[in-house]
Amino acid sequence: MSPLVSADAPLAALPGLSNEALTLLFAGVAAVVLLWGFERYRTTFSRAELAIALGVALGLLTVAFAPGLYGALAGVLNLESRFILIQIFANVTFLVLIFYLVSQVNTSQRTIGDLTRSLAVQQADPDADLDERTLYVVVPAYNEADTIGTVLAALPDRIHDHLVRAVVVSDGSDDATRRAAEEYDAIVVEHPINQGQGGALQTGFDIASDHGADIVVTMDADGQHPVDQLDDLVAPIVDDEADYVLGSRYRGEDNSGNSITRRGGIRTFTWLINRLAKTDITDCTNGFRAIRGSRLAELTLTEERFSAPELIIESRKNGLRIVEVPVTIHEREAGETKKPKLGYAVGLARTIFVTWIR
Repeated sequence: MSPLVSADAPLAALPGLSNEALTLLFAGVAAVVLLWGFERYRTTFSRAELAIALGVALGLLTVAFAPGLYGALAGVLNLESRFILIQIFANVTFLVLIFYLVSQVNTSQRTIGDLTRSLAVQQADPDADLDERTLYVVVPAYNEADTIGTVLAALPDRIHDHLVRAVVVSDGSDDATRRAAEEYDAIVVEHPINQGQGGALQTGFDIASDHGADIVVTMDADGQHPVDQLDDLVAPIVDDEADYVLGSRYRGEDNSGNSITRRGGIRTFTWLINRLAKTDITDCTNGFRAIRGSRLAELTLTEERFSAPELIIESRKNGLRIVEVPVTIHEREAGETKKPKLGYAVGLARTIFVTWIR
């Protein structure tokens, strides 16, 4: 089969354009790209963007003034024409630019998240110096004005001789969640931008650590987690039998009303975590947990949406003693679940593998 365009064909082989016009076109585009790259470097000192601009401009200038190089390389690679090779280079460059853009977006999101959490932590007034042991209950809340008060009112003053302090992180709520929580004796902070449950937990953990918490408990704001079982949840830490205690509805009682599909998904992901992290748990998505305060700083927490598997795997990787205790999980008292209907399984799987391999 004869080639569509031979390796030695001039640039004028493209219809409608003379060789000189095409050369000027490529050179003009290269000049624009170079100017953009130098402007970005001048204003943001971005070496990466300058390098990308130089690479793209060099490729365009080569096409304009030395097309024979592509023709020779196309012959070595046994391609029909140099234009096929140019298209391959263009597509690869396009993919690199997409990956770079995604990386920049992720970096910006992390920066915004860190700033949001830092501003929220600064909202928490420091506790007076306490000469006694403390237990901080971190409650992430997003539009839970109808239930947060019930949860806070049920908290006891002391558990296992630990003073109980509640930390409510209103995660960009657009209802009266913060005002409802401020009616109780709790530390209440607000994320100006929604950061997801994982992001809210990180803020709560930072506040509890800054206040020297001996034990940190996490609870949902929707009333699903029974306050009267806090004693059992923290007992293994108090008795120095564990550093991380996870409540399990499957060792206890599951009244959450989850569908068969969701229950099956939880068991599947729990099995996967047990295989990868060499754990022996039954309920990997339960947010009713207790952690020894002095071990929190050892955990690398970056996940904003699907934090439960990250906490378990990070605890295992850092040698925390993990114990599971039976608990009862109720249906939420009001409102609707905040868990995404689409992509939930994908998000959990991604979090498990990313946390495991890093």
